[in-house]
Amino acid sequence: MRNSKELNCRQKKKPTFASLYTGAGGLDLGFIAAGFEPIFSNDIAYDAMQTYSATMQILEKQGILRRPHEIVTNDIRKVEILPARNSADLVIGGPPCQGFSVAGKMDPNDPRSRHVFDFLAMVERVQPKAFVMENVKALAVNKRWHKIIDNICKQASELGYDVSLNVLNAAHYGVPQARERMILIGTKQGVCPKPKELEETCPTVRDTLKSLPPLGSPGNNLICKAKITAAIKPVLRQSPWAGMLFNGQGRPMNLDMPAPTLPASMGGNRTPIVDQESLEHNKDSWVCEYHKKLMNGGPVAKTVPNRLRRISVNEAAALQTFPVNMPWFGAQSSIYRQIGNAVPPLLAYHVAKNLADFLQLDNEQYPQILNKL
Repeated sequence: MRNSKELNCRQKKKPTFASLYTGAGGLDLGFIAAGFEPIFSNDIAYDAMQTYSATMQILEKQGILRRPHEIVTNDIRKVEILPARNSADLVIGGPPCQGFSVAGKMDPNDPRSRHVFDFLAMVERVQPKAFVMENVKALAVNKRWHKIIDNICKQASELGYDVSLNVLNAAHYGVPQARERMILIGTKQGVCPKPKELEETCPTVRDTLKSLPPLGSPGNNLICKAKITAAIKPVLRQSPWAGMLFNGQGRPMNLDMPAPTLPASMGGNRTPIVDQESLEHNKDSWVCEYHKKLMNGGPVAKTVPNRLRRISVNEAAALQTFPVNMPWFGAQSSIYRQIGNAVPPLLAYHVAKNLADFLQLDNEQYPQILNKL
């Protein structure tokens, strides 16, 4: 027979969150790993919500989640039944960023930019203990958007929240990707400090890809077949990993560094490139040799060796720190987009853990789910 102390511990109520703009669940997975439980999740993207729903079912079967929760596929502005006041301890989400992103048109009139205020409307409705809003770095630092971010912070303050505006580099939190994102945290208990950066060295692209099964085998068989050809008029930079040496916008990656930011536009010739011979056999990079020749006035390559290839879906997911065995749904282009749009779950975990510590929550954590579902 279990003693009462153990029984009370097992029955202790978990802190909860409502999730908006959930996507495939990168942010949610990090918060679940830190001991929070979702009560509501929403996104307009059908494939992403299928991926998310299947992932949540796995976590329910494992006992990580204690009960199913409301998962709604629709524009949040058209959802009729929303979380009630005080129904969740947190509201989290990453509103669409295309209007703010330097990778887009940075259009101040882009209607998708208004979603940040729809997010605040949910905060006002639920009145959680805290909220976490994720977005692109540009929203926090670009002068073009200073009025918008000031307005967001002002509205949050009027709702009773002390806010901290942070720009976090995912590579400083164990993610093998130099991905910088705005993380806006609001709490009713004072200003939450910035999550402490890890002291250990970040994993590299090589470390991450070598941890996966061989290319083409189960667990790493969602292969991008887009061809790689040399750019007819290459754009040169001092670094071989910058510029435009090949067709499309998928650039080669330095295997011995964290990856650059993985874009949602991956798929086809926008997918990043790796050197398979360098990865498998530590051979000198063909890209570096080719770049050196071009810098010295050499000719444009007529052919590109087969050793250059684009990263697989599985490799992209690993570079975002999604767990192995994620049940991806949709066409390959859709899955790449789900991955590129996501918050790296490991970054989300450190944000969530830091917030839980600040709020002095005594909650059980499940970091193991970030390795394998």
